[in-house]
Amino acid sequence: MTGREFDPADRDDVAVALDAGAALFNEGHLLAAHEPWETAWLPLESGGDERLLNGLIAAAAATHHATSGNRSGATGCASNAVGYLGGVDEGHRGLSIEPVREWCRRLAADPETVDRASPPTLRIDGGAVGFDDLDLAATLAAAPGLAESVDEGDEATLSAAATIAREEYETGRTTVTELVFDFVREPDARPQVAARIADHVDRAERVRRDVDGLFE
Repeated sequence: MTGREFDPADRDDVAVALDAGAALFNEGHLLAAHEPWETAWLPLESGGDERLLNGLIAAAAATHHATSGNRSGATGCASNAVGYLGGVDEGHRGLSIEPVREWCRRLAADPETVDRASPPTLRIDGGAVGFDDLDLAATLAAAPGLAESVDEGDEATLSAAATIAREEYETGRTTVTELVFDFVREPDARPQVAARIADHVDRAERVRRDVDGLFE
């Protein structure tokens, strides 16, 4: 699952989003975790993938509400998560689901559980997923939400950088790709890396405007 050489076409959107959101959740970015999950969930029809992602989105929201003292929000979202995940087979997409279900059952009964215990670590194929485990596609999916969560850079700029990185993959260049990896994996360097990413995005947008102007 690791590696900067990963071909984004090798895995489907659900697999990529599952990894990206799991890493964000495990690293404590609960609200950011729902973003890649929701992006992959929206076009899905009813089925195991749809219920899995919907359940994870609700689980992240429940944990966030419990942490912020919103008891009604926590119990409602936790109950929803239990319902969605109850219809998903254990190990679907490689995810250990029962620890998430049990956590949400506890939150639904008592949101103050969050004061006494930590959320479960999301494990895929038996391994805890962190930022260092993400391949190229999942890193690009995680970066915009992370930017919003840590308030370094901004979501729109990181989304644009992810688009540039995907274009780089087709050409063999890696400049912006490496910066996005560093943004996700090197928290101490994020302010400086975010500034460099913004410069590259601004430069790319100027080039596009100049090219568009030639055809007006």
